[in-house]
Amino acid sequence: MFSSISKHLALSLGGVTLVALSALTSCAAAPTAPAKSSGPRMIATWPFGKTATEHALLAMQQGGSRLDAVEAGIREIERLSSDGSVGLGGRPNAAGYPQLDACIMDGPEHRAGSVAGVEGIVHPITAARRVMEKTKHVMLVGEGARWFALEQGVESVDTTDLDMKKSAWVARDRSENIDRAGHDTIALLVLDADGHFAGGCSTSGAGGKLPGRVGDSPILGSGLYVDDEVGAAGATGIGENVMRYCATFLIVELMRQGLDPQSACEEVVHRIARLDPRGYKLDICFIALDKKGRYGAAASNQTFPYAVVTEQGSEVLHVPQVTPR
Repeated sequence: MFSSISKHLALSLGGVTLVALSALTSCAAAPTAPAKSSGPRMIATWPFGKTATEHALLAMQQGGSRLDAVEAGIREIERLSSDGSVGLGGRPNAAGYPQLDACIMDGPEHRAGSVAGVEGIVHPITAARRVMEKTKHVMLVGEGARWFALEQGVESVDTTDLDMKKSAWVARDRSENIDRAGHDTIALLVLDADGHFAGGCSTSGAGGKLPGRVGDSPILGSGLYVDDEVGAAGATGIGENVMRYCATFLIVELMRQGLDPQSACEEVVHRIARLDPRGYKLDICFIALDKKGRYGAAASNQTFPYAVVTEQGSEVLHVPQVTPR
């Protein structure tokens, strides 16, 4: 399916609607499930999220499931290595080669799969889905994740050239000119027409990271969390500043208590900034989608572009940094 996705994205959206951001509510009850929506709702991080949502929507229109949509959208960003922060074209670690992280989660039955620190696998999101669907585990890492992906026929590249780089690192023959720029992530959330959620996350991680470093992206409750009763949330930015606070899990729990997605994302930024010695200089951003089809996004210290599916198609919106309290 994924290789057939093309540019004919003049899509018939079949009455897709997105409810405007709602005001903060004091209701403490969990959101109630709406009637079947007239079409899917989607939200993704960064401007390249527009490409992800377009491919995800097309996958669904061609008969694919919400998981097919998540996988298709993220695979395209991995293929493009968008912004040098996703896929094998992403920024290398301190030893000079990429190690990739990804996870996927399905709302019904709370299923999930994840891979971390995997080398030479073109589509880690596909490897993560295979972990979810083909094993009794949730997460595989490093060599084990690569071996499993190869057994499952996931597309790969030769990694024998990494041996020299690894040996040099062990021998402490290390470059002093390490590019530490970049820490973006593709996170994609989907609410299908039947009211069920799925989400995925993929990244090459922080540029110049120590070999073996794993950020928030493959960690459930940090880079991604999906709860079919309530909604879903995704994260991007500096992973350490997300994972130490279980940020996406917290966003979903705040939505369970009655906050709309926008307010929940903002509240988590404020809470982390209050606890963290960095204050608002966190370089973290969040997206969220709830059972009613409402969406929201927030950023700690920058204007954050993100993509949503609307009745006009897929568009990029911008949210300013939160106003410090």
